[in-house]
Amino acid sequence: MKKTVLAFSRVSPEMAERLQQDFNVIVPNPKLGDMNAQFNDALPHAHGLIGAGRTLGREQLHSAAKLEVVSSISVGYDNYELGYFNERGIMLTNTPDVLTESTADLAFALLMSSARRVAELDAWTKAGQWKRTVEASHFGTDVHGKTLGIVGMGNIGAAIARRGHFGFNMPILYSGNSRKTSLEQEMGAQYRSLDQLLAESDFVCLVVPLSEKTKHLISTRELALMKSSAILINISRGPVVDEPALIEALQQGTIRGAGLDVYEKEPLAESPLFQLSNAVTLPHIGSATHETRQAMADRAYANLRSALLGERPQDLVNPQVWKG
Repeated sequence: MKKTVLAFSRVSPEMAERLQQDFNVIVPNPKLGDMNAQFNDALPHAHGLIGAGRTLGREQLHSAAKLEVVSSISVGYDNYELGYFNERGIMLTNTPDVLTESTADLAFALLMSSARRVAELDAWTKAGQWKRTVEASHFGTDVHGKTLGIVGMGNIGAAIARRGHFGFNMPILYSGNSRKTSLEQEMGAQYRSLDQLLAESDFVCLVVPLSEKTKHLISTRELALMKSSAILINISRGPVVDEPALIEALQQGTIRGAGLDVYEKEPLAESPLFQLSNAVTLPHIGSATHETRQAMADRAYANLRSALLGERPQDLVNPQVWKG
């Protein structure tokens, strides 16, 4: 008898068709009424879940008696109550690596846009304000040769560092849980404590996972350590930054600017950030390219299929639950 797969976010018709070759597939349909109700009704029958963007833990999965695996179409997995998954023996998989380069591209786009005031001056130009040669009040700041600080030197952090070092001749500083000697040799990256990195960097890029340790890693104290000319880039998770503290720092000129792809609350419809000309705000699009999203979907499909057919998934977040 085929096992049942339940989608907990939108999946493409192509993915649903692929899954149907091996499994019974349930995809909630907004035309059929409340999506949450459809999800909850199907949950007791599901052996596998696939999707992104939904909080899943003890409260949400108590009726999922048959559940074996959750295949997340994402790298981060802070939406999932991992302790509960381990307690139940539920496998959790994610999609690392495939979005590394696209997310690094986006980080550097935010860095460049913030430094050269691209979004601000685009709006200014379109508003008909360009009537003579721009004055010093509209000048930006150089990127080449400036010091780039990476907080969290994983795969994405390393990809950002390479763009900065090899593309813009930027000295690289980094902080994290461990030294990266290979990167130190490759690009002369230098390890610093977080406080040292904040004080020395012209651009600070946050690339850490969200955890109890990293929640509000950057708050009033840390922002005060940064240069007044520095720019903060956050492509990690919104709660890594204390948002009210950042807003105050931007308003008071404690730092020059910020480039943000993530926020404490998402989606974000209203925020004081939107009124600040020195904040570039994007709607969490780090992996949002056609190529990368397809690669993530393919990886999630492969992980789910392996798990439900009795094979160890390639990207198993909690290997301790593997019974193979």
